[in-house]
Amino acid sequence: MEKTGLITREYVNTVIKKRPRDIHKGQCGRVLIVAGSSGMAGAAVLAARGALKSGAGLVTVAVSRELFPILQTAVPQATCMDVSEGFSNRSFDLYGAIAAGPGLGVDKRSYLLIKEILKKYEGTVVLDADALNSLCAFEEGLQSLKEKTASVILTPHPGEANRLLAALRKPPLEETGRIAAAETLSRRTSSVVLLKGADTVVTSENGGTYINTTGNPGMATGGSGDVLTGVISAIAASGVRPVDAARAGAFMHGLAGDIAAKEHGEWGMTSVDIEAALPAAFKTIVGN
Repeated sequence: MEKTGLITREYVNTVIKKRPRDIHKGQCGRVLIVAGSSGMAGAAVLAARGALKSGAGLVTVAVSRELFPILQTAVPQATCMDVSEGFSNRSFDLYGAIAAGPGLGVDKRSYLLIKEILKKYEGTVVLDADALNSLCAFEEGLQSLKEKTASVILTPHPGEANRLLAALRKPPLEETGRIAAAETLSRRTSSVVLLKGADTVVTSENGGTYINTTGNPGMATGGSGDVLTGVISAIAASGVRPVDAARAGAFMHGLAGDIAAKEHGEWGMTSVDIEAALPAAFKTIVGN
């Protein structure tokens, strides 16, 4: 597979469109976010806010009950689900997309949660951060990706990408280059891959390879990827196919980062500034 194009505003305008006047919240996409752990509740907050400010009509955050007060205070628009008993007795039918990983922790519990989602859910799943690390931490982890029923979007940063490549017994991206590494991951996992970093790469087995055209160095800040997870999951939950959700999500996240940089400067901006700029980014694309 070779590089085939850029992710541009003209393309994003074909994916993210003005909504009909009579739409209601149940038609704007329902997102389940499996994220957060003791000391890492902020990652779940940022992912949930990213989804809500990217148009998701309803967001549920699956966390341990002890984190409910944090989530319900920081993101009052979201509802909480107790994740302590896992998902074996739960239905995922309500959700248009599931996102998992930000701040989740790397342990057997996290791996089993991810495995259950991949086994039971038939929609789009966005796997980031500790979801990726958990798959790499257990010998049978990547087999779960091969046996999945879901359509998966992987969103590794370079370190996470190298862990995935090592688990697949493939050379690191420093040896092959970002595009070749992303394409290898996509082929070997049958997933859409969004490789984060300067010139974010989005690739899929049948959808070509694209380079994002938005974003700036100020986005290299803690929590930025958590916001991106929320953005992509919200777009996917609206009914957009996975590769388009990844491409449009990368663009919108970068556009929000560019808006934040204009206001705050690249040195001082944070992931909260990126999240706060998402409404303005979407307004740029679709108007009011």
